[in-house]
Amino acid sequence: MADYNTDIAIIGAGPVGLFAVFEAGMLKMRTTVIDTLDFIGGQCTALYPEKPIYDIPAHPAVTGQELIDQLKKQADPFKPDYLLGQQVTGFNKTNDGITLTTSTGNLVNCKAAIIAAGAGAFGPNKPPVANLEQFEEAGCVQYMVGNRQEFAGKNIVIAGGGDSAVDWANSLSELANKVYLVHRRPKFRAMPESVEKLHKLADSGKVELVIPYQLDSLQGDNGKLQNVIVKTLDGEQKTLPADVFLPFFGLSMELGPIAEWGLSLDKKHIAVEPSTMATNITGVYAVGDIATYQNKLKLILTGFSEVATACHQIYDIVYPDTPLHFEYSTTKSLP
Repeated sequence: MADYNTDIAIIGAGPVGLFAVFEAGMLKMRTTVIDTLDFIGGQCTALYPEKPIYDIPAHPAVTGQELIDQLKKQADPFKPDYLLGQQVTGFNKTNDGITLTTSTGNLVNCKAAIIAAGAGAFGPNKPPVANLEQFEEAGCVQYMVGNRQEFAGKNIVIAGGGDSAVDWANSLSELANKVYLVHRRPKFRAMPESVEKLHKLADSGKVELVIPYQLDSLQGDNGKLQNVIVKTLDGEQKTLPADVFLPFFGLSMELGPIAEWGLSLDKKHIAVEPSTMATNITGVYAVGDIATYQNKLKLILTGFSEVATACHQIYDIVYPDTPLHFEYSTTKSLP
C-alpha cells in the first residue's frame, strides 16, 4: 500500500488511457494510471493483440499489440505510475481535488480524474466446469494469450466461435503440436477472411474442428491438464488430449464501483459534455468507449481526440494561475 500524489488519475490502461499520459505530459501534468488487468493494453492486448487495425492514422495496418507498444513508447518520457491488477473502489472529493482508493489499498491523490475504462472493468466469462480453479492456478486454463511462444509444441484446445477463438486457432497452429477448436455449431462469428483461413488449416490437418460439440469436463491430476471432454447435444462424448485449454466465451463487462460515484449514466456508459468531455462531477472526465454523447462514434481515434480535449480542460484545474498558450507538438520538446 502506498500514497500517490499526481495531477491526473487515469482509470484504464487501454490505448486511449495510454494516449492520455502523452497528452497530459505535453501539458506538463503528471499522471497515474490504474487498471484492473495486470498488464497495459486493455482489450487490444487481451482480445486481439495480433488482429490488424486499419483505421489508425498513418498506419495502413497495425496489430493491437503493436499499437499498444507504440503508445507506451510515446508515453514513457513522461514517467507515469502504473497501478495494475487493481480496481478503483473508493472515490472522495477533497479540498485539493480527488482521492481514489484501489482494491489493493493504494491511495491516489489527484487534481482531476479521466475515466478511460473502455467498456468498464471486465473479466472472462468462465465455463461452468468442475475443478476449473485448480487448472487455472497451474496455468493450464487461460483466458488470453500473452506470449504465444509458451504454447510451442503443446496440444491446445480452444473453445468458442468468435474472433478471439478463430484468430488464436489460426495463430497458434503455426507452433503448437495440435490445435483443436471446439464450437457448438458449424458457423463461426468471426471475420470472413479469418474463417476462410481456419478452414484451409483444417483441410491441411493443422487445426481440427470439433463441431458441433460443447465443453463437458476437464481431466488431469494435481492441476496438470490431460484431457478436455466434449459432447454433442445427443450426449456423444469425445476426448481431446490437451496441455492447455483456452476458452473464449467473451467478457463480462461492468462499470463496477464507478457506478456508485453519482455520475450521470446512460445504461452502462457515462454521459459527458462533448465540448469538454466533462461529466456531471467537477474534476471528473470520461473518454473513449465508456463516454457517451449524441452521435458518438466508438472508434479508437475518436478516443484520442477526446483525450486531447479533456487534458486541455484539466490544465486550468492543475494550473489555475497559468494561462495555457496553445502550441503544436512541433514547437514543443519532449522531456
